[in-house]
Amino acid sequence: MLRSDTKELLRRYACKYERTFPSPDPSEVMLAAKGDANREATAFVASCLSFGSIKQFMPKIESLVAFAKGDMDDWIRSGAFAREIPDDEKRTFYRFITYANLRAFLCTYRQVMQSYGTLGGYVKTHGDGTGLGAVKAICVAFKGSGARYLVPESATSACKRLCMFLRWMVRRGAAVDVGLWADFIACDTLIMPLDAHVVAEARKLGLLANEAASMATARKLTAVMSEVFPGDPLRGDFALFGHGRETSTPECIA
Repeated sequence: MLRSDTKELLRRYACKYERTFPSPDPSEVMLAAKGDANREATAFVASCLSFGSIKQFMPKIESLVAFAKGDMDDWIRSGAFAREIPDDEKRTFYRFITYANLRAFLCTYRQVMQSYGTLGGYVKTHGDGTGLGAVKAICVAFKGSGARYLVPESATSACKRLCMFLRWMVRRGAAVDVGLWADFIACDTLIMPLDAHVVAEARKLGLLANEAASMATARKLTAVMSEVFPGDPLRGDFALFGHGRETSTPECIA
């Protein structure tokens, strides 16, 4: 059972940071995109590349948006990405992701679009209306595609980037959540995006012990946040970000 002062602290940070999320943030490219399908595609690509230092991955995300001329949905759906993204296993795009990895990811994503219209259409068909079901469905869609560094092959890891993407797609009312999937995934089933920073802040507040980052730990923290934010546990994501922001200045979000 959480102490009342801890709950109040988390609620205060959530109220502050879900309204004015600091820049830069990968959600900014999603918010700048025009049209729901384009916003969804931009959000998915941006979230999948959001690991490491934000100073390093933001330029990579922005370079893809530039290649797409602001229309990520059409760039992928039409196959136009093949002009800029070669099938090159030796040339590195970002950290350990090669151009071949990125192209495999985009090719698989295009196949999903061609079959289901959008990634949302695929998740609506193959998910079960929950956040975990959506994570599992997306992992299955990309498994074996050569895109494992961008999309996990199973939901046993924390799947932080997918959980962040789902927060953007399902929640409403926050500055960086657009709610495009709110009609087929329940908000109270979303799972906390779990990375080293979130784990560290949760430990400081006594919300977690020494658990490693995993899906089991993410679900445990989500259950704790459900005590503080009934029906909307991912307000806790803003709360923990705010707690870290107020006590330090992290450069990494993954």
